[in-house]
Amino acid sequence: MDLSGADRKPRGWLAIGIFLLWGAAIATLAGVTLIFPGTPLDRAWVLNPRGHAGLTALGRWVGFLFPVLGLLLATAGIGWLKRRSWGWMLAVLLIGGNALGDAVRMAIGAWIEGAVGVVIAGALLLYIISRGVRDYFG
Repeated sequence: MDLSGADRKPRGWLAIGIFLLWGAAIATLAGVTLIFPGTPLDRAWVLNPRGHAGLTALGRWVGFLFPVLGLLLATAGIGWLKRRSWGWMLAVLLIGGNALGDAVRMAIGAWIEGAVGVVIAGALLLYIISRGVRDYFG
């Protein structure tokens, strides 16, 4: 019997795994719509028209980065749900990278969007690096 609590599933553990897999689906969808514009899938951008305008201005090539991100997120999500230490590490890197990207957004003038992203990604990062979660992954 492990008295350290390392085998006790942390509250929110499943939600993080689902979040990573959902992010994989959304990133892949975004990539498809950027690579192949003009399909009914473009309606998804109604949620973020400014983001769509900014990304389309960069050209179709940027769309190819999103399925790569989707693959990384799916890999992290699967590793997370299988309780693999590499899944935890990949999640830390991806969410940390997201927080850094949001900090850059703040620095270039998108204060509100960047600040909201930093707070959300920062809170997720603090949760997943907390002792209880870290110990759960060994």
